Amino acid sequence: MSPLRRFYRQLLLPHPGWVLVLFALIMGGMSLQIDRFELDASAESLVLENDQALAQYRQVNQRFSTSDDFLIVTYTPDETLFSEAELSRLASLRDELGGIEAVGSTTSILSVPLLHSPELTLDTTDTAIKTLDEDPVPPQTARQALLSNPLYPNLLISEDGQTTAIQVTLPTPPRYFELIEEHQQLRQALDAGDGDPMTAERLDQVERDYQSLTDQLDQRRDRTIAKVRATLDGYRDHAEIHLGGVPMIVADMIRFIQNDLSTFGLGVLAFLLLTLAVIFRQWRWVVVPLLCCSFTVWLMIGYLGWVQWPVTVISSNFVALLLIMTLSLTIHLMVRYREYQHDEPDAEPQSTLVNTLAAMIKPCAYMAITTIVAFGSLTVSGIRPVIDFGWMMTLGLAVAFIMAFIIFPVLLRLLPPPVDQRVRAGGTPLTHHFASVTDRRGGLVLLVAVTLAVVSAMGISRLTVENSFVDYFKSSTEIHQGMVTIDNRLGGTTPLDVVITDKPAPDTGGDPFASDCDPFLEDCGDDADHRDTWYTYQKMERLESVHDYLDGLPETGKVLSIISTLDVLAEINQGEPLDALELAFVPAAVPDNLKDTLLTPYISEVHDQARFTIRLRDTAPGLNRDQLLEQIRDHLTGELGFAPERVTLTGMTVMYNNMLQSLFDSQIKTIGVVFAAIAIMFLILFRSWKLALIGILPNMLAAASVLGLMGWMGVPLDLMTITVAAITVGIAVDDTIHYIHRFREEFRKDRSYHGAMYRAHDSIGRAMFYTSLTIIVGFSILVLSNFLPTIYFGLFTGFAMLMALLGALTLLPRLILLIRPLGPSVD
Repeated sequence: MSPLRRFYRQLLLPHPGWVLVLFALIMGGMSLQIDRFELDASAESLVLENDQALAQYRQVNQRFSTSDDFLIVTYTPDETLFSEAELSRLASLRDELGGIEAVGSTTSILSVPLLHSPELTLDTTDTAIKTLDEDPVPPQTARQALLSNPLYPNLLISEDGQTTAIQVTLPTPPRYFELIEEHQQLRQALDAGDGDPMTAERLDQVERDYQSLTDQLDQRRDRTIAKVRATLDGYRDHAEIHLGGVPMIVADMIRFIQNDLSTFGLGVLAFLLLTLAVIFRQWRWVVVPLLCCSFTVWLMIGYLGWVQWPVTVISSNFVALLLIMTLSLTIHLMVRYREYQHDEPDAEPQSTLVNTLAAMIKPCAYMAITTIVAFGSLTVSGIRPVIDFGWMMTLGLAVAFIMAFIIFPVLLRLLPPPVDQRVRAGGTPLTHHFASVTDRRGGLVLLVAVTLAVVSAMGISRLTVENSFVDYFKSSTEIHQGMVTIDNRLGGTTPLDVVITDKPAPDTGGDPFASDCDPFLEDCGDDADHRDTWYTYQKMERLESVHDYLDGLPETGKVLSIISTLDVLAEINQGEPLDALELAFVPAAVPDNLKDTLLTPYISEVHDQARFTIRLRDTAPGLNRDQLLEQIRDHLTGELGFAPERVTLTGMTVMYNNMLQSLFDSQIKTIGVVFAAIAIMFLILFRSWKLALIGILPNMLAAASVLGLMGWMGVPLDLMTITVAAITVGIAVDDTIHYIHRFREEFRKDRSYHGAMYRAHDSIGRAMFYTSLTIIVGFSILVLSNFLPTIYFGLFTGFAMLMALLGALTLLPRLILLIRPLGPSVD
């Protein structure tokens, strides 16, 4: 008796009750932390691993006292905006929003200074400024003042004066940034080998404090956004109102994940229940596999809660995938068990069960390993959510295999199913017809495969990675509607920062009068760069050339910089640009209560940096982020002459683009790793390079077909669809392993290739059909998501699995018949 049979006959199956008690204890332990299961849709969860752009993004926000932690409420009244009634209603809405507990401040057309009501001068800016809030300014006068101000159009008010915005600030406590900075310092010390046990202990404490603070901030954000939405609902009868902003997008993304987890989990379970009932028509064949599927997901969620490993937008699919993959394993066992029942109807159930497990553990083990390799290959992508997804599925598949070969047989031992008379009655399965087509139309099968390969290759050459973030969401979602409104009426959605660093002053030997030229009073050429301030005529002239260039790009919406502030001051100065002397006194001329609006966001004298804040129009036709960023960098360093090290591009646009541009590289890496690993395992499993090659080809065709279809349809690669090809190969190769393994068994009976093919199609082919059908329809559940990449992921993966099934039932046997890798036959 083999060790495996001895394990099942003497240890596991005789004591099913004790095994389930032990398993229940494990399940109970995992359940203790299931409430710590977390969801994450933050910017940090959507960046490349170790992407320096994230550190630059945080650094720029701190230096210039800016943040993306604000909500945008767009307000388009049914009547004209600039009337006493509408302005009063807008003020009421603003006040209610400002009264919400976590809101730090609000900014709107009601509180910003008006420049022409009355006309101001530089000498009266701190005493004569009027606002709609504080002063009785006629509505039409206010309208003209707002639209003629360089700052406000396409920012707080649309160019037609009918749509306005309220910015609702949600301040982040300084402790958050302190923890991030300390974490970076401690991590760098440990990576450099300069740390000690105390450093590592402190790092653990900082990580715990950061996680705790993040959880508190997330809960506060969700409560705040719920209150904001409730407030807005009270004003929708009189205006078209949309909510936008990074915090709202993050909150809604998490809500989408929660809905996807519940919808996909319950939807897949319901579908599996129906599928099992229709196919097997015995309650034991429904209850036992569903319990195994549920236990797998329960253990994984509990484990993720224990280690506080959050689920992102990408890895939210792991619930549906684990359910489907666990069911795939159990279906193969169920079909094989029923075959043994058919062959030996009078055998003891335990004997039938042991024979089933002994026959299936080897192909199922290789099946699990290849699928683990497919998901594990995602860990080389360099994209954090994709990496997390790969590790989660790798661990989950290991748990699914344990469920299939430990818990499944124990449950079946307690609930032995009777012989299904329909199985004993025989019949011709649908898969038998695929064998007939392969046998009689073998040339046509090869021709179709070659044609499909060529067409797929042409489609792959058309693949792109450039896509619009707004198109990730259905048009019915508030995210989509809000982004479109902001994009079209209020100056764009996606933020981009361009930071220019001043070059250091040359060494003058300590003589402050080394130059006879005073840049405050005259044009000193490059000598102007020697003064330790940005407020010189020559420096501002160069910054103006940058501003004008950025503002002139068709992809950019609102562009703000110190030049915008100077334009405002020029308006105040009776339309005359500031001269060199007036420019030098700008910091003193701007009132203290306006410096945080007009100066601090754009100039950091301490760090010798000037900042241009840009919002890109995400709906701009032909938007190509990578090309645009390269164009901006080339122009600033080439045409405008800034040294490359003095130009920094950062912000959400840069981080998102870095992720997009890594997709092609990641796709090549993941596919290459998958095929290399599978080829090695095929050689080990089948001990034949011919069988290894035959097994690889149908799977390559399935992966190529789905990528080719995406190319022909113009669907770009994104965070979700990048995983389709690798996952397809990993799952589709399961059919290849099972089919070749069974074909070899059948071939040994009479050394007939054609007979082995028909028998394999009638047996393992049936299990392949059931599992593939389950996977295809299971993935179709993903179309219920509000996240379009998830929908594409479900549809394209389902299509790929269909191609893989057709390849396994036609091309694979045709190649076996053609090459005859098992030696001579009696055919």
